[in-house]
Amino acid sequence: MSVQPGFTIAAGGYVAEIARTGAGLRGLRRDGVALTEEWPLGEKPPLSAGLVLAPWPGRTEDGLYTWDGEVYRLAVTHPDTGTANHGLVRAVDWDDVEIAGDAVTLVLDVGHHPGWPFDLHLRIRYSVAENGLTCTFEARNDGDRDLPFAVGFHTYLRVGDDPVDACTLELGAGRWQPLDGRLLPDGPPHTVDGTAYDYRAPRALDGVQIDTPFTDVARSTVVRGPTGETELWTAPSLPWAQVFIADPVNGNGYPGRGRAVAVEPMSAPGNALHTGTDVIRLAPGARWGTEWGIR
Repeated sequence: MSVQPGFTIAAGGYVAEIARTGAGLRGLRRDGVALTEEWPLGEKPPLSAGLVLAPWPGRTEDGLYTWDGEVYRLAVTHPDTGTANHGLVRAVDWDDVEIAGDAVTLVLDVGHHPGWPFDLHLRIRYSVAENGLTCTFEARNDGDRDLPFAVGFHTYLRVGDDPVDACTLELGAGRWQPLDGRLLPDGPPHTVDGTAYDYRAPRALDGVQIDTPFTDVARSTVVRGPTGETELWTAPSLPWAQVFIADPVNGNGYPGRGRAVAVEPMSAPGNALHTGTDVIRLAPGARWGTEWGIR
């Protein structure tokens, strides 16, 4: 029997498409208007669009981290920067445990990997209603020792067919994180006051080049265009967000769109396993959960 590669859920004028591989949000529309970037089902999501980034988001320096006094070495998956990139679950098929007209729930036992000897179970539920899409996520430690955990969600926001350069971004974040040439955190976060990184009021995206983490993030991020707006809301348990604009100029254009804007809610910044910044400690049997949504 063939395995269903994706799922469509609909309610309240919203239609969401969820990919089994990577448990990714591969598209969200309201009354036919696209609120996220999309990709064809069965193809590799461009630029990790819509995918779950766990048990760590971003890059881990040299694939190395220390946990409870022991050094672990993850597989280096981004040779250009010598880092372990975006976790272990992006290219894995998740199992469905609930399929309804307005919701789908997927689960995954992450399993053991080089540098990851822990027993981690993940559960994600996407649902739609009149107030938009809600994503509810849970991590559970099924092992017999504490494990480190962080998560991110690689969401790309869109306002119908409005080009990014005609849009503004409003991101209530108080600090931004400098990165080095390997796209790893470089020193402590800085205040956004008086800088080009202050998006607490709507700021034009015309020509902007950015691939920057922010923290002290408020619960609402809004992309506004000439024809409307798309809002990403997050729980306080996701205090970080990576803002990235895909651009053909940098060899990272989004297929069919060129420039596209990602706002990625995260529980911790890149390199968190290596630095320990905001890493969640999950005791045996413990659960950690969060949620976010788009409307």
